[in-house]
Amino acid sequence: MAISWITALKMVPWGDVIEATPQVVKAAKNLLRKKEAAQESATPPVGASTQTLSPPLSASEQALQLIQGLESRIQQLEQSQRQSLELIEKLAEQNAQIVATVGALRTGAQRLAWTCAILGVCVAGLLVYAWRM
Repeated sequence: MAISWITALKMVPWGDVIEATPQVVKAAKNLLRKKEAAQESATPPVGASTQTLSPPLSASEQALQLIQGLESRIQQLEQSQRQSLELIEKLAEQNAQIVATVGALRTGAQRLAWTCAILGVCVAGLLVYAWRM
């Protein structure tokens, strides 16, 4: 049986989500900073990866070429990972905004429900008053 969105949203512990959101954003930012610091410290000298070799003549030159290719691949993977971390950070920030908005909407809905209840009591009172006259 399908569960409705309203029921699903009611089951979410929004208080816990709201409390955890700043920690998630902070953790994503720290992870991104650590990754960038590790990337900067592990970056090889500029001239080391841009050297071109003549056609390989021996097994050692082939191994060197293979190592350079692997270093290039590692750099690509690290860049991809950095981009993924940036995306995660943006998503965490958006999640924080959504949670804040949902909290504000929930508060507004509660106020509206109380206002409707008060107006309902007033209308019932006016009907009773009108009926007695």
